[in-house]
Amino acid sequence: MASAASRSPRSTAAPAGTAGAPAQPAVDVTAITTRDEFLLELGQALAGEASIRPVDSVAAAVESLTAHSRRGQVLIVDALQAAEVRLAVEAAQSRAPHAVILVFAGAALEKQVAAAVKGSKVFAVLPSSPIDARKTHAVFAGVIEEATARRKAASAAHAPPLQRPAPEPAIDSEVESTRTAAALQVPGMSGGKGRLLLAAGAIAAAAAVAAGAWFFTRGHGAPSPAPSVSHAPVPTSTGAAAPEAAAPEAAPLAAAPSADLSIVHGKVDELLEKARLAMRERRYTEPAGDNALLYYRSAVAANPANGEARDGLQRVAGVIASRFDESLSGGRLEEAAQSLANFRAAAPDDARVADLAARLANAQITRAVADGNLEHAAALLRQAQQSGALPAEQATKWRAELARRQDDVKLHSLAGLVADRIHDGRLLDPADDSAKYYVRQLVAAYPSNPATQRAEHDLAGAYLRKAREAALAHNGAESDRWLNEARAAGMSAADISAFQHDLAGAQAKAAHAEGDRLAQLARERVRDGRLTDPAQDSAAWYLTQLQTADPENAALAPASRDLAARLLDRARASAQAGKSAEQDLAAARRFGADPKDLQAVQQLAAPKGGASADPATLAASLKPLKTVPPDYPQNALSKGVSGSVLLSFTVDTKGATSDVQVVQSTPAGVFDRAAVSAVKRWKYAPVIVNGVAVAVPTRTLVRFELPQR
Repeated sequence: MASAASRSPRSTAAPAGTAGAPAQPAVDVTAITTRDEFLLELGQALAGEASIRPVDSVAAAVESLTAHSRRGQVLIVDALQAAEVRLAVEAAQSRAPHAVILVFAGAALEKQVAAAVKGSKVFAVLPSSPIDARKTHAVFAGVIEEATARRKAASAAHAPPLQRPAPEPAIDSEVESTRTAAALQVPGMSGGKGRLLLAAGAIAAAAAVAAGAWFFTRGHGAPSPAPSVSHAPVPTSTGAAAPEAAAPEAAPLAAAPSADLSIVHGKVDELLEKARLAMRERRYTEPAGDNALLYYRSAVAANPANGEARDGLQRVAGVIASRFDESLSGGRLEEAAQSLANFRAAAPDDARVADLAARLANAQITRAVADGNLEHAAALLRQAQQSGALPAEQATKWRAELARRQDDVKLHSLAGLVADRIHDGRLLDPADDSAKYYVRQLVAAYPSNPATQRAEHDLAGAYLRKAREAALAHNGAESDRWLNEARAAGMSAADISAFQHDLAGAQAKAAHAEGDRLAQLARERVRDGRLTDPAQDSAAWYLTQLQTADPENAALAPASRDLAARLLDRARASAQAGKSAEQDLAAARRFGADPKDLQAVQQLAAPKGGASADPATLAASLKPLKTVPPDYPQNALSKGVSGSVLLSFTVDTKGATSDVQVVQSTPAGVFDRAAVSAVKRWKYAPVIVNGVAVAVPTRTLVRFELPQR
């Protein structure tokens, strides 16, 4: 980190190897950083298009942005120097809304920082350490354009009153007639375009002013609808406080216009003659140093008893009051404020001063509210109260209205954050920046508000969607977790029951769809002749999966018959060719082949030299060489349960057992696995018929009896 001594208070961006920065940079850049290497890289990237003022805090940055306003303002936040980038951005935006904000973050943090400032008015997040000079320079072109446009807009909003052409001479009763906005020219523009823009601005401003003035002088409703509010983020570092609509400190207010209170010394008659000429030429309050107000005030100062001078001030005050009305109606509040200052100078004791001041204060506050700048509106209200411009009743109404609007901003900000976090899938984590966290803030602050109820309902719905996804993925524990969150979020038992009913239907539909898929795959494999191979991509494989996943599927039985028929055909062909057909016969038996068809193929496979023995005779001739006793299931043993299992199997030509199937078991399912495992390890002497070994189907009863004690 650079020391204070090594950092100049201001550096000008200029590319390496150039003669220097331009004398008049396009914008002023304030950078919150203490890293000299960052400033050097930034200056090279900006190529002299801006002057850079380094500061070490947000407060210093805001002071710089508000103090230097002749050019467009840009704020750069070095994320490596800001512990809470989002908070820094929000603080700067609230105090200096005219500034364009850029954030620089290291490559490792760029995505994280971009997510943190999502929804704010940050222009772009760019890489640093090192800075990408080409990308930064390209983006900065857009930054300059935006900052310049904001500066022009701000200048137009605070432009001085337009000079009026001198009309025909007027006497004391003549007051300037109201001119329509369309008849005036905007400086720097010509023809109809300038007139139309001014007309549109005047109409909009007049509407806002009229609405506020009517409410606080005659009406009883709200002065204007609540402004649209962007989702202001909540500080996430503490995890405790909800967002506030307005900062506790008031934004600095521009100084109120003041009248020229200077006095011209001279003879009263000469002063009155100059005042008469100024009145005829309608130089009531301008130009400075040569107007009727100045000369009449000077005459009164020289001779307070002079009736013409006093009467002249009253006539000037009447003209100024008319100007005030015209300016206020046209939404030109700065011009109205100047007229009020001039009116006070002309008639400080006039009873109309209080009314004009109250109307102006109401109009200023109304405009700030209409612009959504509640902090500025609050500062204007405090200023009006301190100066006595607003009656107590109106000030009370404004305080209540601003409090309501600030509360609305806070409410909508939280509701927006809930919606954003649900959209991003951040329902529970992180704990202090999740949808659940912000819903809790809403419930604590606005328990009965419809926006709170909608947010709770939306979050519970998001929980249910997560539960559904987990259930369909066969993750029961995760599904239960999301269901519990939905219950805690206020989802009713009836809604949970309806969800579970719908979920059961969805699961059944998904299982049926999976069954149809497996059946289709099995049919395709049968058609292609892939009956049993490859092991995990054959008709036998997919039908086995279907038997497990959806045993009631209507396609299972016909698909199994087709496979069994094809297996028998293949076994028959093998038998006729003198090859072993045992595996195909066993598979055909497993998929429901008719026993008569199986026996016919087996007989076809037997030698033709003599009569073949019937299956019962062959089974009776079996001679066991090795029988392995079954393992007694520990659970059944501990409970003292005994039973038996009837098994069917085939002894192949080598004496090994195959196609071991449970025919019946008592109790059901308790000893099946142990019995099958034991018989699979049995060994028999091959059965020879007419000098050829043959496969023999048979059955056996495996008993499980408790040991004697």
